[in-house]
Formats: sequence, C-alpha cells, structure tokens
Amino acid sequence: MPGLADLVRPAAALAARGALEVHALAMGARAGLLAPESPQRLAAVARAIDRYGPIGSAIVIAGLRHGERTALVDERGSVTFAQLDRRSDALACALRDRGVGAAEGIGVLCRNHRGLLDITFAATKLGARALYLNTDFAGPQLREVCAREGVDLLVCDEEYTELVESIEAPRGRLLAWTDGPPGDDTLDALIAAHDGEVPDAPDGRSSVVLLTSGTTGTPKGAPRSQGRSLAPMGALFSKVPFRGRESTYIAAPMFHALGFAQSIVAIGLGSTIVTHRRFKPQAALEAIAEHRCTALIVVPVMLQRMVACIEAQPGRFDVSSLRIVFVSGSQLEAELARRGRAAFGDTLYNLYGSTEVAWATFATPEDLREAPGCAGRPPFGTTVRLYDGDGRPVVGPGRRGRIFVGNTFQFEGYTGGETKDVLDGLMSSGDIGHFDEAGRLFIDGRDDDMIVSGGENLFPGEVEELLLTHEAIEEASVIGVDDPEWGKRLAAFVALKPGRELSEQEVKDFVKGNLARFKVPRDVSFVDALPRNPSGKVLKRELQEQHAT
Repeated sequence: MPGLADLVRPAAALAARGALEVHALAMGARAGLLAPESPQRLAAVARAIDRYGPIGSAIVIAGLRHGERTALVDERGSVTFAQLDRRSDALACALRDRGVGAAEGIGVLCRNHRGLLDITFAATKLGARALYLNTDFAGPQLREVCAREGVDLLVCDEEYTELVESIEAPRGRLLAWTDGPPGDDTLDALIAAHDGEVPDAPDGRSSVVLLTSGTTGTPKGAPRSQGRSLAPMGALFSKVPFRGRESTYIAAPMFHALGFAQSIVAIGLGSTIVTHRRFKPQAALEAIAEHRCTALIVVPVMLQRMVACIEAQPGRFDVSSLRIVFVSGSQLEAELARRGRAAFGDTLYNLYGSTEVAWATFATPEDLREAPGCAGRPPFGTTVRLYDGDGRPVVGPGRRGRIFVGNTFQFEGYTGGETKDVLDGLMSSGDIGHFDEAGRLFIDGRDDDMIVSGGENLFPGEVEELLLTHEAIEEASVIGVDDPEWGKRLAAFVALKPGRELSEQEVKDFVKGNLARFKVPRDVSFVDALPRNPSGKVLKRELQEQHAT
C-alpha cells in the first residue's frame, strides 16, 4: 500500500508544473504572444497546435493574426506572414507528392533566408524530421552526419551543390536559394506549382535535430520533439523583454540553436525578421538603422565585430531603436560585455545554455553592469546546481563545480544513443563554474578544459579573460598542451587589433603582472584570427593541431 510520501511527491510535482505553466501564460500575455481571440480564430489556433505542434503552428497562427504584416526581409525583399504560411503549405504538398512522409529525415544546409523557414515549416506540416547542418562543414563531415542521421531528402543552397554531390539522399536534392532563375529542382518552383494547396494533417508529430558545436570532436545530433509545455516561452520572456509586432535582426545562423529558436520566437510574436545570408557587421548595423530593429540576435564574435565597427566610426551607426541585444552561443567575456554596453547602451542580455540543456541562466543588463562576464541567474522553474568530481553538491560563493541544469526542455539523448551525465534529475552542461554572493553564475571553462600543471589546477578561461583586457589584443584563446616536465602547460593564441604590436614576452609579462606565476602561458602564438565555427565558438582542436605542428 503506498505511503503518504508516495502520494505527496506526485501531487507536489503536478502543482509545481501547474505553477510553471501559469507563469509562462502570464509572461506570454505580457510579451503579446497570447491575446484575446474570437471563438472562430481560437478554434483555428487550437487545430493548428494539435496538427503541427508549437513550431509548425507558429506560422499558421502568425498568418491568422498578422497576415499582411512583413514576416521576413532578406536579399530578395520581403514576404508577409500570410505568404510564408501559404508557401510552406504548398511546399509540404509538393514534398508529399515526392514521397516524403512523416518521420522521414530532411537535411537542411542553408544560410539565413526565407528558404530555411519554408522548409522548416513544410517539414512540420509533413510530420518530418528536420536536421540542420552546419554551413561550415567540409564534405567528409557532411557525408558522415547525413549517413548517421538518416537524411532522405537534402535541401541546400546552390553554393553547396558541389559539396553535397557525393551524399546519397533517396528522395533527392532541392535548392533552397539560387542567384539565377528558379529551376525545377528549387523550392520556389515547387511552391509555385502547388500554390493554394493545403496539406492534410500529418500522420505524426515532427521533430527537430540540431547538431552540437563539435568544437572538440564530431558534431552529434541532439533531437528535440515538439512538447506541449509553455515553459520555454515563460523562461525567455520573464528575463528578456521581447514584445510582439516589432522587428528583430537575426545575425546568428538559423541552423544553430540560438538563431533557430529566435526565428521561431519572432514568428510567434508577429515580429519582422531582418537577416542577411552572410554576416557583415557594417551591413547588419545599416539594416538595424533602416528597419528600426528593436532586437539583435548575435553570438559573441559577431557582437565583437559590430562593436569594433562602432568604435572605429563613432556616430556613424544609429542603433537607438535597439532595446535588446541578445547574446548566446559561446561565452560572453567580461571585456566584450563592457565594450558592448558602451556601444549599444544597457541593452545586453546574455543566455547561457547548450544544445542539450536548452537554457540555464540569463544575465540582464543590470547583472552585466554589476558583474560583467557573468552568465546571470536561472529563470523561474529552472534549477542550476554545482557538483564536484565525485557527484557531491558544491555550495558557497566562489566554489567551483560541474554545472548541472534542470528544466522542462532538455534534449532526449544523442541520436547515437549516448546522453549527458545526469545527477539528481539534473543534466550536465559540460562546463565548470561558480556562483558569486548575489547568486549569479560564472562560467570558468569546459569540464574537460581544466589541466593540471605541476600539481596546480589551471582553467584556461581565466587567462583568456585577462588577455582580452589588454588594449592591443582583439582575440585570445588558451589551451593545455603536453609538457614533459610539468605534465601540462598553457599555450596562448593571440590576435592583435589592427595596427598594434606586441611581443611574446610582453604577453607573458602582462599575465604575470595580474595572475599567479604558474598561470603564465609558456607558449604564445600570434594569429590573424582564431578558428571559429559559425556560432562563434573557438575550435580548440584546430589550435591543438596547430601547436603540434
């Protein structure tokens, strides 16, 4: 017979979940995502959610609520919400005619433009599985990932035609973007041929597979089904003041978790997405001024380049319309946070999370004023705890530990069958960090970045943070390399600002003057730029290879 505790625990969990959903509803209403509707429109909204889930229904609902408002501006011009919904209907019908069915895999190799949204929403209306591929992949990586993830149809931009020739896709290949007239194998041609058609309800719920960054190895597939919880919306809107019917410049790649999620958020809010296929800081700043964008979505390296533009040409760019500069994808260093505040004002919001755990903490402008470089605090309903190497909780300001996160939107395990470490129901983020006295989280580095040199624990991130404060240094990355005497030693890679000079010894002296002697890099290499993936993360495996040669 169940005891009292066995009855109380489920009831408490149910009450907590109910409170989370009520909170999310309140945050959604405040942002303008939810609004009073007529009974007819409410029925249409409910039908769309039931058919297509949160992602697919976002464009259907936006088409109903914001029909003739501009949904997207790219190099081809603008498209309305109603047009975008109609395009994905037509494309879904065309793909179904080609034999693409529920649960089949659609590989998407696209830059930021309408074609990526067309295939995204068409896939949800088919109940298909969409796999978003990194536009920086080389041919062998693409072949490996497509074979492993089961790609039945490959959708790519024309520029990748040669790159994907050797990839076998049973349903063939289609072009999402071409600079010439649309041929028969383009999304535009299929959309035109099936314009006005509406797909039947899919046989199953679609899913999205986003790839991990692959900074230390082969990118893994992290699938995420479309749940029914409103908690992701509540977490975001409780910390970041997005509002409906505004305008968002998305610089971050839309195949990446940050750009993908924010494009869906913008669609759901009825906000216009402004984007370019290739990121150029000056073009982005000019577009923000032209379209009076209220939000900017960037990874830190993009922010760095936009800040450098503003610093080089004071008064040249009008960014006064921006209320939100939303940064994620890799660590926002303290010095960049300070420079970002000077360039954009008190508009910076920093999300810390990962493809696997989704969100963990948000840093608001107030957090970044008081503690530049912090990752902020967990939103309502999210738990973040630190554990030591033996799985014991780490408590107290300044004490380092492995970061574990609990929320309602974590991934379901890698497509290869592995998963992340889990303790007490919380999932590892893969990072090491500490809290300050105010409860703000700081990221000290990857849990596999820490090295032991001569018996001392070293975190490269601490040295990187310091190097970035040097007036001559634009970029810096520090890695651990083998050392016959000490076991490991630090090696620094430094990119200088234009026109500046710095010697290896000056770099070492700068670190020595600010940190303990054993934290001074013994090797310093000067590079034109650090190798990064499209989300801005430094590819430290390439630095390891470079150091070895």
